[in-house]
Order: sequence, then C-alpha cells, then structure tokens
Amino acid sequence: MAFRFVIVAALAAFAAAACSPAPPDDGAAFSGGTDAERSDVEPRDATEGSGDAPLVLFLGTSLTEGLGLENPGSEAWPARVGALAREDGVELRVRNAGLSGETSAGARRRLDWVLDAPPHVFVLETGANDGLRGLSVEEMEANLDAIFGKVREVAPGARLVLAGMEAPPNLGAAYTEPFREVFPRVADRWDAELIPFLLEGVAGEPELNQADRIHPTAPGHERMAASAWPAIRRALEGG
Repeated sequence: MAFRFVIVAALAAFAAAACSPAPPDDGAAFSGGTDAERSDVEPRDATEGSGDAPLVLFLGTSLTEGLGLENPGSEAWPARVGALAREDGVELRVRNAGLSGETSAGARRRLDWVLDAPPHVFVLETGANDGLRGLSVEEMEANLDAIFGKVREVAPGARLVLAGMEAPPNLGAAYTEPFREVFPRVADRWDAELIPFLLEGVAGEPELNQADRIHPTAPGHERMAASAWPAIRRALEGG
C-alpha cells in the first residue's frame, strides 16, 4: 500500500505540473511540443550492433525520448536496455522512436513512418499523456490494439512488449482502475510481454526525477531499463 501511495502521489504531481488546456485530440501534456508540431523527429539508433543483431524498436513518449537528459542517445532507457543486454552477452540494435507530448492516437498515426524497418522486438510505451488528459480509456485501448495489429502486418514474426502506465489519481477510481486494466488485457490479447509499470521505483523518488517531477534523471532511466529488460529478454528468447 505504501508503494502504491508513492505512485499515485507522483502521478498527482504529473497532473498538476503537466496538464494544461490543449486540443482535444493530441498535444503536449507529458512534455513540451505537440506531436503534430514534431512529427518529423527522426528515430535515433541508440546502439550500434551488427546488421545481423536483432532490431528492438521503442515507440513512446518523452519518457522514451529521454526529454531533459544531457545525452538522451546514451542515457534514455532504450539505450540503457541495450547496455544491459551487452552485459548479458546479447547484442542488439536499439532504435529509439520516442516523441514528447504524444498520445496513443498520435503514436498510431505515426506508426507507418516509424516502421520503415521491420523490428525483431517492438516495445510500446504510450498512454501516459492519455491519462494526464483524462482521454477515453476505450479509445486508448483501441489505439494500442491498432498499433500492435499494424506491427504484426509489417513484421509478422515480431515479438511485442507493452509498458504499463498509471493514470493520475485525481481523476478518480472510475477512470484510473479501467485505465490500469487496459495494459495487461492488451498484452494478453496480443501475446505481448508486459512491463507492469515502467516507472516502478522511479515515480515519487526525488533523486530519480528532474526538477519538473515528471521526467526521470539518468539514474531514473537506468532503473526503468532494469525494470524493462527482463520482459524484453523474454521477448527476444521467444522470437
């Protein structure tokens, strides 16, 4: 119960710091700049592996992009996953397609452009901005399904990983509980590996978050990578 309190307290801070009036479909809630304004942001190759190494593609928000980090290309959690893989003797090509301010609807619209190379493993981190805005849980779930469906069309053999997220508690249990339940349900439907909560051990920890109390520091991203790597490794081994 204590840990859950820390999570919801941190998400309350997210809501207070990040929620502001915005267009009804998309825009900047979790971080600066709307996805419509920044749809031309190039995905980054976070690690350089051989051409035969499995490609792991991360599609996400500012949490994945590494907003506020001094060196996002090496410090954001996708790059740190690549470093953990190397420590375990696994060579990967890691591609970071994080985009600040993006909702699940924005991620769905951007997917065709991101999937220019079929990945071996596709890691989806989205929904944080949906929750901060109180957007429809049903529409978010439909967007997650559509994203995974498109990935399976382009790369039928790709293994899928879904990062779970929490909604701000000020929206009430009638919203936060259904929001939380979407992620395991979608993961089960698509046989995806689930990261139960990407910010576990990071949310609400001042030393692991930047001054905005929203975006993790480099050590926070290391913690996120440690939470994510077991699920991604299972996906690699199952592919």
